[in-house]
Amino acid sequence: MPWAWSLLRGTRVLARAAADGSLVKEPDGRVEIRYGLGHPKAYRAAARNLEPVSEPLVADAAFGDVEPVEPKPRASAKSSGKPQVSPETYDGWIAYTDGACSGNPGPAGSGVVLVAPGGATMAEGYEYLGTSTNNVGELTAILRAVEWAPAAGPLLVYTDSQYAIGVLQKGWKAKANPELIAHTKRLIASRGQVRLEYVRGHAGHALNEKADELARKAVSLRASKRAELSEG
Repeated sequence: MPWAWSLLRGTRVLARAAADGSLVKEPDGRVEIRYGLGHPKAYRAAARNLEPVSEPLVADAAFGDVEPVEPKPRASAKSSGKPQVSPETYDGWIAYTDGACSGNPGPAGSGVVLVAPGGATMAEGYEYLGTSTNNVGELTAILRAVEWAPAAGPLLVYTDSQYAIGVLQKGWKAKANPELIAHTKRLIASRGQVRLEYVRGHAGHALNEKADELARKAVSLRASKRAELSEG
């Protein structure tokens, strides 16, 4: 299906549309959107907040490395897109990860926030990836979180990338990045006790927003910094 240019509170976005240009609504009344051709991540917005723009429809192929989107379950706390674990009560390590890309491909980066068991201390890290894609940024952020977190105890990794969760833990077939995906899967398996959880991006979750900020910092500074954190 194509995409239709629309205004979301004054911001130009691409909204999922039918061949006649009408918006395709999900059962909850929301529409899948993307923030421009260089932003393959999928978000959703209420149809009532989208104002159509009189411009030609855009084909899926225009996105290039597009992140697949899973249908949103109707009911389940775990699939709500909100962090389900509080750092203050979780007895393992928590990582918030994100990727950024200025263009797709373009200058890319990854960001990681590590939180120690009990939430007492945390550390931040980021990595500049050169010219790459948003999906590589997302995958690399997860890879670094697993590498940087101490090996003792479970590790819960939050990501707003359904693509990364799909190719790493749900058996999705990857058309790109096979070596990075295979390496990340091997590291997850060798460490053990690693769980990936989806958190909705740009929805006000402070530490997820921080990971996004760090990924963009890596791109703007063209620099990298390892997250160093020791328990206690």
